[in-house]
Amino acid sequence: MLAQSKAFSGFAVSDLEAAREFYGGALGLDVELIEDPGLLSIHLAGDRDVLVYPKPDFEPANYTILNFPVDDVDATVEGLTGRGVAFERYEGFDQDEKGISRGMGPTIAWFKDPAGNVLAVLEEE
Repeated sequence: MLAQSKAFSGFAVSDLEAAREFYGGALGLDVELIEDPGLLSIHLAGDRDVLVYPKPDFEPANYTILNFPVDDVDATVEGLTGRGVAFERYEGFDQDEKGISRGMGPTIAWFKDPAGNVLAVLEEE
């Protein structure tokens, strides 16, 4: 029934302006503020959009809400670190000094947006 639907995803944040600055500035993504009804649209590669909306009683997701496949995780982590992005460390994962986990699935590194939502860059195989 929904096989032909052009589905999209969305997630909440506590501060829409902070999200706009982070996703558009630090991550360098194409973002569009939709003033009425007060949403942020993130335009991703592959002609896909993700909607970001403010939520007054917001609590950050404690799981990865958005994955960014990249050719080179090391170079991407270095570039994002240079833009002020801090990478997370998690117990049970063998992560290097940059926060990159290798050998337990894809090469991956996690970081958070200003609202505390978890994002990741992972190497395409």
